[in-house]
Amino acid sequence: MKVDEKGNTMTLKDTQGDFTSFLMKVTHQYKTYENHNIIIDLLAHKDITTEDVIALLPLSKQHKKAKKSFIVVVGDFDYNAIPTKLTVVPTLLEANDIIDMEEIERDLGF
Repeated sequence: MKVDEKGNTMTLKDTQGDFTSFLMKVTHQYKTYENHNIIIDLLAHKDITTEDVIALLPLSKQHKKAKKSFIVVVGDFDYNAIPTKLTVVPTLLEANDIIDMEEIERDLGF
């Protein structure tokens, strides 16, 4: 797993190609990232399933309760099949833009 920290955002990228072990690693090391906005980079996974992405939902809910952003980046994917509680976007640029917008909303008290 590769971790990039930029400001108050951490991008977690799977380097092993095994989504299940990546999910377990992110879950077990969550305390390390809990005070940052999180981007889960799954662009390298060409065979990612809807169920795999939905498996991130509990972690996303927990993170958003702490008033932090949790964004999943997946390339070619059916975004309509994902629950609206989980933010899934096609590019890292869009993920960073959403985090910026959510930070502004939190600063304004929304």
